[in-house]
Amino acid sequence: MASMAAHPISLSAAPPVDRPQFFSASSALLNFQKAFYGERIACSRFEKLASRRIHLSVRATVSTEEAAPAKVEKISKKNDEGVQLNIFKPKNPYTGRCLLNTKIVGDDAPGETWHMVFSTEGKIPYREGQSIGVIPPGTDANGKPHKLRLYSIASSAPGDFGDYKTVSLCVKRLVYINDKGEEVKGVCSNFLCDLKPGEEVSITGPVGKEMLMPKVPNATIIMLATGTGIAPFRGFLWRMFFEKHDDYKFNGLAWLFLGVPTSSSLLYREEFEKMREKYPENFKLDFAVSREQKNAKGEKMYIQTRMAEYAEQLWELLKKDNTYVYMCGLKGMEKGIDDIMTSLAERDGYTWSEYKKQLKKGEQWNVEVY
Repeated sequence: MASMAAHPISLSAAPPVDRPQFFSASSALLNFQKAFYGERIACSRFEKLASRRIHLSVRATVSTEEAAPAKVEKISKKNDEGVQLNIFKPKNPYTGRCLLNTKIVGDDAPGETWHMVFSTEGKIPYREGQSIGVIPPGTDANGKPHKLRLYSIASSAPGDFGDYKTVSLCVKRLVYINDKGEEVKGVCSNFLCDLKPGEEVSITGPVGKEMLMPKVPNATIIMLATGTGIAPFRGFLWRMFFEKHDDYKFNGLAWLFLGVPTSSSLLYREEFEKMREKYPENFKLDFAVSREQKNAKGEKMYIQTRMAEYAEQLWELLKKDNTYVYMCGLKGMEKGIDDIMTSLAERDGYTWSEYKKQLKKGEQWNVEVY
C-alpha cells in the first residue's frame, strides 16, 4: 500500500465541496461585513477575497507531475461478497462435535465413503465451494502434532439441517498396501470415518475462493466430479434446487457429470435424481461408471468419455459468456477434457490452450483437483 507521506498534498484531491453550504456561508460573511464596514467597502473586500480564492484554486490544480492512473478494482463474477477466510487457524482450531456419520456407498463398492455432519454453532460461516481443515488427534512419526488436511465442504451454507450451524464432509477411507506389502491407513480419513456422534473434531477455516458459485442466477454451470470430488457440487445443487432464498432463485442450467467405478459408489444419487425429476428444464445429470459402462467403441466409460458424447453441445456452451465450468476430483480427468475440446476449438479457429486461459481469466474455468 502506498504511503500518503510520499506524495505532495494536492487541493484538487480533496473531497468535493458541498456547494449549497459554501454559498450559504459566503452570503453570511458578506452580510456581516456590510454591517461592519458598510455596503460599498464590504462588497469590495468580498470581491477581492473571491478573486484570491479563485486564483488559489487554479494554482492548486496545476502540477508538474503526472497523476497516477486510477487503479481499476476487479469485480468478481462469483458470490464472494462478504466471504470469510481462516476464522480458525491450526494454532487455535474450532472444536466441533460429530452429529451424524453414515456410509453412503454399497458394501460391494471399492472402498468406503462416509457422509458426516459436524456442529459449528454458526461460528464457521462458509459459502458453497469452500473447504475446511481437519486436524487429526495424536502425533506423527516424529512426535509432532499431525498437520491439517483440507476437505471440500459437502453442504450448502445453511447446512444439512438448514440452521447455519453445521458443516458436512464427504470422505473416502484411505487404505492401501505399500511397497513392503504392509497395509497403510490414512490418518485423517480413518479418524473421520470412524467418528461416532458426540465425539470432537478440530476444525480450521473456512478457506478458498476458487470454487465459489457465480453470482448470476441464470448462469449455465457445468460441474465435473470424480468420487468425493462431488462434495462442493452437492452444496451448489442444494442451493439451486432444495432451498429457498430471498436474494437467489436459480433459473439457468446446471449440468452435472459424475464419474465413479461402480454403480454402488454413485454418491448422493437419490438426491440428484430427485432434483432432475423436479426441475427437468434446469438440471441435467450424467453418470460415468467406468467398470460397468462402455461407449459405442467399447471403451470404458470415464467422465471424459461420457462428456465426449456431448462434445458439440458442450463446446457451444463454452463459447457463451454466462457458462461456468467447475472441476473437482482426480487430476487426470482435466487432460481427457482438454483432448475433447482441442479439435473442436481448432475447427472454429481457436487454440484450446489459449481459449482456456481466457476462460480462467474470466472466472469461467475453475479447477480443484488432487
